[in-house]
Amino acid sequence: MSDQIKYIVDSLNKEPFKKNYNLITFDSLEPIQLLQVLNDVLAEIDPKQVVDIREEMPEQTAKRMLNLLGILKYKPPGNAKDISIFRQGLVIGSKPVVYPVLHWLLQRTNELKKRAYLARFLVKLEVPSEFLQDETVADTYKQYEECMEAFKTLHKECEQLKTSGFSTAEIRRDISAMEEEKDQLIKRVERMKKRVETVQNHQQMLKIASQLRVEKEREEFLVQQKQEQKNQLFHAEQRLQRAQNQLESMRNAAADAKPESLMKRLEEEMKFNSYLVTEKFPKEIESKKKQVQHLQKVASEPAMGHSGLLELESKINEVNTQINQLIEKKMMTNESTETKFSLFKQQASIISRKKEAKAEELQEAREKLISLEREASAKTNQMRELDGTETVKEDEFKRYVSKLRSKNTVFKKKHQIIAEIKAECGLLQSTEELLKQRHENIQHQLQTIEEKKGLSGYSYTQEELERVSTLKSEVDEMKGRTLDDMSEMVKKLNSLVSEKKSVLSPVIKELRQLRQKCQELTMECEEKKAQYDSCAAGLESDRSKLEQEVKGLHEECLQEESRYHYTNCMIKNLEVQLRRATDEMKAYVSSDQQEKRKTIREQYIRNIAEQENLGKKLREEQKAVRESYDQNMKQVKMWRDFEKLMECKKKCFQKKQQSQVPVGQVTQAEGEDQEEGEDRLTL
Repeated sequence: MSDQIKYIVDSLNKEPFKKNYNLITFDSLEPIQLLQVLNDVLAEIDPKQVVDIREEMPEQTAKRMLNLLGILKYKPPGNAKDISIFRQGLVIGSKPVVYPVLHWLLQRTNELKKRAYLARFLVKLEVPSEFLQDETVADTYKQYEECMEAFKTLHKECEQLKTSGFSTAEIRRDISAMEEEKDQLIKRVERMKKRVETVQNHQQMLKIASQLRVEKEREEFLVQQKQEQKNQLFHAEQRLQRAQNQLESMRNAAADAKPESLMKRLEEEMKFNSYLVTEKFPKEIESKKKQVQHLQKVASEPAMGHSGLLELESKINEVNTQINQLIEKKMMTNESTETKFSLFKQQASIISRKKEAKAEELQEAREKLISLEREASAKTNQMRELDGTETVKEDEFKRYVSKLRSKNTVFKKKHQIIAEIKAECGLLQSTEELLKQRHENIQHQLQTIEEKKGLSGYSYTQEELERVSTLKSEVDEMKGRTLDDMSEMVKKLNSLVSEKKSVLSPVIKELRQLRQKCQELTMECEEKKAQYDSCAAGLESDRSKLEQEVKGLHEECLQEESRYHYTNCMIKNLEVQLRRATDEMKAYVSSDQQEKRKTIREQYIRNIAEQENLGKKLREEQKAVRESYDQNMKQVKMWRDFEKLMECKKKCFQKKQQSQVPVGQVTQAEGEDQEEGEDRLTL
């Protein structure tokens, strides 16, 4: 840090700044003064930055400086959090933020001046797509881009001329020398003309000389054409050789092939290519397009201040809380269905990932195969060029392959026989070991039984006696010894038995002590075993608890995955709605009347107008009904009275028929009733 401050102070004390600082005075500067120093350095790089910071708002100064630093491609250290800290420090004027910026700017002022100069003309003005639909605006924007490209080319040419080392004085010297050479050549031509004029038939000779020059030029052109044709022929031969090699490889591959296998290969290739075209590549293209759109949005947005960032963070938190609430509601309503389908979704995602991985592996294997085929063809060509020998023919290669196959089958059979023999040998060894162990166990059990019965060493002595008896029988059979020899042998055997008993007596005593120790050890073993069983039971219970926790966590993971998929679906729905809104805005802004008519707004306006017309018609009908309401009600009342009168007539007629009244009276009464009804109707 001290070296950095020293470099800053030294460079500020030099031209064009001339600040006359030392380490103490520079370190004791206030934040506003430090920002003013930074602004002076930026003004030296870009003259538009000449501003007094005291007359400007701090947010505006920070925004202006950040824009210029972004154009100069200054990269602040650290992550996104560090970038927010960097912006806050630049607004405040903190030393840990301003010192590295000053050090970076003062190290490369000339380079940054050039970059700032170019940024005036090369930083594009972002025009919204809505305004670009106008023809005049689009034409002016195209002219603007063409002017920018022309400026780029002219600037490159200017830089090349600056770095080429040519100067105006050298160019003038070259021009003057060329003019002198031109004058000399003109004089020589005049002299030659004067000489030629004295020669007879000089015009014919000049024509012949011109024809000779033309023929020489034509000869040179033909030589170049011949060389080009040779090169073309060489390339054509190489292509033919490659095609022949490919044809031979295809024939060798198709020699043992069948149409069914070829069809299967073609079907697999078709499936793989269709998978790449329909599923993999469109997904990759969509992901790349989304990335480009996000990057364009980020690049088009202007630099934001701390207040804007805080507002965005608050909006993001609010939207996240709303999303979480909606997800919880959805989970509460559709827990059963999601639990059913979550496993299938997970399996489908796993299978799709495996499919993508296998497709990538297959593509890599194909690329490797193509590269290996190229290497093989190159190696064969090199072998032909070096040795001049041809490659192995098809028949010889087939014979060689058949021999290898026969040898391979024989090798497999022998290898299988060896494996079977090894397996039998292992089985025999294992049976031998098992029999030995059984024999030892039986001997041990027999000894324990003898000790319990008090006849320790009986089996051993019996074996010895049997062995001796066998020896005796053999000796008897072999030589037929006398009774004396037999008595001597009996004496010897008795002596041997007594010796063995005397030898076994201390061993029996030791065996009793060892038996007591064995009992104690068995007791300890049983105690340890009980402890082990209790510990194992505790560990088993802990393991069951952990398994339950793991199951719970796994279910939580599945729920979180379902929530994640739900949020993705919601995001896609919102994107679709946003696209509809943008299409609506484009159609509404466009100059085409047909597109405007297709907009939802126009449709709604039409529907509103139709509904208003219907409302007017209904109001008029309502008004007419209100006006004619009293008359209609009177007429209804009259019709009801007429209905009652007719009912009364009917009843009277029925009564008359029942009572059999004379005809004259009935007719008179009916006439009176009719007169009353007519009077009411007239009223």
